[in-house]
Amino acid sequence: MARVYMIRHGNPASTWGDTADSDPGLDEKGRAQAQVVAKTLLALPQPPRLVVSSPLARCRQTAAPFAKARSAEARIETKVGEIPAPAGIAPDMRSSWLRAAFDGVWSGIEGDIDYAVWRNNVAAAVAASADTAIFSHFVAINAAVSAATADSRVLCFRPDHCSITVFETDGENLTLIERGGEAQTRVVV
Repeated sequence: MARVYMIRHGNPASTWGDTADSDPGLDEKGRAQAQVVAKTLLALPQPPRLVVSSPLARCRQTAAPFAKARSAEARIETKVGEIPAPAGIAPDMRSSWLRAAFDGVWSGIEGDIDYAVWRNNVAAAVAASADTAIFSHFVAINAAVSAATADSRVLCFRPDHCSITVFETDGENLTLIERGGEAQTRVVV
């Protein structure tokens, strides 16, 4: 079985749902975290060969130091991107909607999207990404963990910025090997 490493993006310049910037990059702390996680991945006995990133700036910027060190370009994959908010949710209400979703299960999230299907699509994209470092988001990492452990809860754990969650895959199925470090403070998605 091959390994897949899911890395949560570094500390963002602003929070999810912030109306001032819908696609924030990393702040200074986040850029430093990206350098550290690149070194951590490179120090593995078998560093991942491939680099995949969510299309959002904070993930692309987190992936950049590792991709550069591997002389690779991060492949952009929307399936490991941020959870889409339902149509009609105002940007300033997205965080409230998501925090409410954290208390439930995937099939119970309110909205015009089937979030259980969204979770499964995230897991399928991760499972198909053997020998890869995937730079993604708090909720997408929870989706993969949820699918790998057959846990229907939306919030399985609270991955910290630049934490590394490790899976094994046979190309179709995921097995959780290790959850990444957990956030010790209020989670900012």
